Amino acid sequence: MTHLLREHAPITEASWRLIDEEALARLTPALAARKLIDFAGPHGWEHSATDLGRTRSLADAPVDGVTAAQRRVLATVEVCAPFSVARGELRDADRGASDIDLAALDQAAHRIATAENCAVFHGWEAAGITGISKASTHEAITLGEDCESYPRQVARAVEALLSAGIGGPYGLALGPEAYTAVLETTEHGGYPLLDHLRKIIDGPLVWAPGVRGAVVVSQRGGDFVLEVGEDLSIGYESHDADVVRLYLVESFTFRVLTNDAAVELTS
Repeated sequence: MTHLLREHAPITEASWRLIDEEALARLTPALAARKLIDFAGPHGWEHSATDLGRTRSLADAPVDGVTAAQRRVLATVEVCAPFSVARGELRDADRGASDIDLAALDQAAHRIATAENCAVFHGWEAAGITGISKASTHEAITLGEDCESYPRQVARAVEALLSAGIGGPYGLALGPEAYTAVLETTEHGGYPLLDHLRKIIDGPLVWAPGVRGAVVVSQRGGDFVLEVGEDLSIGYESHDADVVRLYLVESFTFRVLTNDAAVELTS
C-alpha cells in the first residue's frame, strides 16, 4: 500500500489503466517547462526539500564561544488537483466501452500542468519559488500586437543571451494566446511563422499554458532545475454510490541557477 491508497478505490485494473493512460495523454502536451529545462528526480514522496548548499548565520548560540550557521533548504510544495469519475462510467469501461467520460480528469490534468508551468516561469512567492522571468537579469522585451514582429523580438532575446555569454540552443515557451497567433500567421511569401521562429532559436517551441506572453530560455543545461519528489500520480480520496473521488498530485521545487540564461517576452 502507498500513500495514494489506490488499492481502496472500487476501480478494476483495466479501469485504472484507462485512467492512467488518459492522464498521461492530457499531461504530456501541457507540461511545457519539462520540455525546456533540466528535470531531477523523481526522488519519492518522502523527499521534503532540496539542499541549497548554503547557510545562514544564527544570531546566538546556546553556549558562549560557539558560532552557529543553519543549513538552507528549499522545501517541496505539494500540488493537488481533485476530480471525480462516475461509477457508471467505470462499469461501462469494464464492459469494453471506448467513449468513457473522463472530462473531469482532463480538466484536472490541465490545471495541475498549468500550476507547474506558472511556478517555473513566473514563480510562486508563497512556496518560496522564484520563477525564470522574475529571476532574469535581462530587460523584458515587448512582443507587441503584430505577430509578424515576433521574429524580430525573439531574435533580440537570443542576441541578449549571446551577448551575456549564454550559449544555445534555445527554447521558446509561448503562452496560449501567443501560440495560437503564431500558428495562424503566415509571413509574406507563404512561409509559416512557426518555422521561422524555430530557425531563430534552433530549438523547441512549445505551447505553455500558464505562461503570460513568452519566455526564451537557454537549453545548454545546468541553468534551471525542476526537482521532483513525487512525480505526477493519481490517488484515491473517497467514493459513494455514484462517484469515485480521485486526485492528481505531485511534489516539486524549482531553482534558477543562472539568472541571465532567459529573457521574458511580455504580451
